[in-house]
Amino acid sequence: MLIEQLKNAPNSAGIYQFFDDKGLLLYVGKAKVLKNRVKSYFRFIPSLVPSPNTSARIYKMLHEVSSIEYIVVQSEHDALMLENSLIKQLKPKYNILLRDDKTYPYICIDLSHSFPRFVVTRKIITSKSIKYFGPLSSSAKELLNALYLAFPLVQKKGCDKGKKACLFYQIKRCLAPCEGKIDSASYAIIVQEALCALQDQRILLSILEAKMQIASEKLNFEEAAKIRDTLSAIKNALHVTHVELLKLENYDVFAIESTATLSVIMRLFIRNGKIVSTSHSLVHHNHGNDKDELYARTLFEFYNPMEQTFATHILVADTFKEQSTIATFLSEKFLQKISITTPLRGEKRYLTDIAHKNAKEILTQQLPHSKNSLYESLQILFDLKTPPRRIEVFDNSHFGGDSPVGAMIVWDETFDKASYRRYALHQKDEYAQMKEMLERRIADFSKESPPDLWILDGGNTLLQLAKSLLNQSSLHVDLLAIAKEKIDAKAHRAKGKAKDLIYNENQSFSLPTSDKRLHFVQRLRDEAHRFAITYHQNKKRDKDMSPELLKIEGIGPAVIKKLLSYFGTFETIYSASYEELETAVGKKIGENLFHSLKK
Repeated sequence: MLIEQLKNAPNSAGIYQFFDDKGLLLYVGKAKVLKNRVKSYFRFIPSLVPSPNTSARIYKMLHEVSSIEYIVVQSEHDALMLENSLIKQLKPKYNILLRDDKTYPYICIDLSHSFPRFVVTRKIITSKSIKYFGPLSSSAKELLNALYLAFPLVQKKGCDKGKKACLFYQIKRCLAPCEGKIDSASYAIIVQEALCALQDQRILLSILEAKMQIASEKLNFEEAAKIRDTLSAIKNALHVTHVELLKLENYDVFAIESTATLSVIMRLFIRNGKIVSTSHSLVHHNHGNDKDELYARTLFEFYNPMEQTFATHILVADTFKEQSTIATFLSEKFLQKISITTPLRGEKRYLTDIAHKNAKEILTQQLPHSKNSLYESLQILFDLKTPPRRIEVFDNSHFGGDSPVGAMIVWDETFDKASYRRYALHQKDEYAQMKEMLERRIADFSKESPPDLWILDGGNTLLQLAKSLLNQSSLHVDLLAIAKEKIDAKAHRAKGKAKDLIYNENQSFSLPTSDKRLHFVQRLRDEAHRFAITYHQNKKRDKDMSPELLKIEGIGPAVIKKLLSYFGTFETIYSASYEELETAVGKKIGENLFHSLKK
């Protein structure tokens, strides 16, 4: 059967899928010519055997292959897109699965405005008047806060629409362009100074350190501590500093350092000759690694979500097989020449060496943790497919069916709060609410890869629900559910004492209250519960407060939306001063609202 499938492979571009004798998907690959690619995996004389030229990982996989299926597409680039989608959704046993398929935040400013303000965005708009700084990783918000601390800039969206100076002017964080206290030309000078500080963060750090010293001398320790934390966040986010090139060019730099079980992907972002930000990712391997495949998937998944790139020169520390294919794909995607090169000397080689050195350092730091037996212990105890390093935990919250919400928290070596998700639900009972939430998460698998494990806050009934939904979509994710101990018919959440039951797909486990695996699962469950109930409380509070505002003359849904955009929460609206309300919605409505709220 296998020999016939190899001989009958299509002579066109497409996807091939290797399956074992039980129908389990082992590997998904792409090819410009399917027949040539799949035949290269085997030798036909004297009998069908795996090719000795493959890597140890692929050689092991080929011994398990029982059948092959093909999907024909129009071009190699279509195959690249389909391969990526299938790997993320189906999680084949021998493919490398990356978790970093997301757009990175940028700080941007639209200079076409008279008094422009800096904002964090993930959406890139092609415009000559908009300047972008990045991409950034976890430091975007801290950098923006640092700008606000260092320079008297317009901070809120409603400020340039108001007619009266707000709190930021009173605390000397803004120069009140709304009252005409500064003209656009003078403000433009401050903006240029802020842009220079973004390009060279040493300037920004120096300004903040001086402000921290002044705050400390004035015994304003709370302000000094806030500045200290901002400084620390910026320094920690930037692994590499004080690197400047002679040519003011833009580069994206990638380096990968690996062991048999763990890889570190390191990225440096060079803008105008300076390293402006860095980021890294960890990739765990259950069946060995392939650096060629890792480079190709890293570059594809980093750039594919983008609508625009700011660096046409991509530097990689090592050459890889599909280098020209990825370069051609990106050039066509961004409608400009994109080069991917591995420099051998000079400043560019210096950059790849820095990236490689940092990747190696991070890998060294991670190795002791990778030997930690917790994940492997969880895998063995609960009969999981892989050690569960990335975990999604689900909980829902409501009050008698009112304001139902769902929450998903993510664990990936630590709590990955950027990946947390909130769900506004419509169903009234908990079973239907969980079903609605899991269905929506499954629908997003093509955008955000499935994790290694799902944990549900509930019993075996919810676990079987999740299993059924995954089976309907021909997907697999390991499953656990945790049911809280009941004392006097009430849930008991004491982490160290609760005798919670944990369910896998086949049985229940009552672990000793001292068991670290129980503590770990409880910790994740409690974080999901905290996140869910906080969202529920906020949603219910908003629902309770909104009708009160609608009773006030002149207040409609559009005004409430404007108030929330300006103040953020209903509590802030209710406690706002007359001047703040007037700034947000105008004199007449603001005055009426203020007097109505203070009755």
